Amino acid sequence: MKLYRFLTGPDDAGFCHKVTAALNKGWHLFGSPTYAYDKKAKAMRCGQAVVKDVEGQEYGPDTKLSDW
Repeated sequence: MKLYRFLTGPDDAGFCHKVTAALNKGWHLFGSPTYAYDKKAKAMRCGQAVVKDVEGQEYGPDTKLSDW
């Protein structure tokens, strides 16, 4: 199965750690990161898509992506 996640967070070290943790679990960057201003929070927000191939497993709507 191919899995997709879109990681988001404030523009801080925590976001970088979130992406780094996903990469160390075997996820791969997919596309370019995004960067936008959140008017409500009055802060910059980051986003990065990641993908992962998992052999021998079938995807279903109950698949918890963060477990992989």
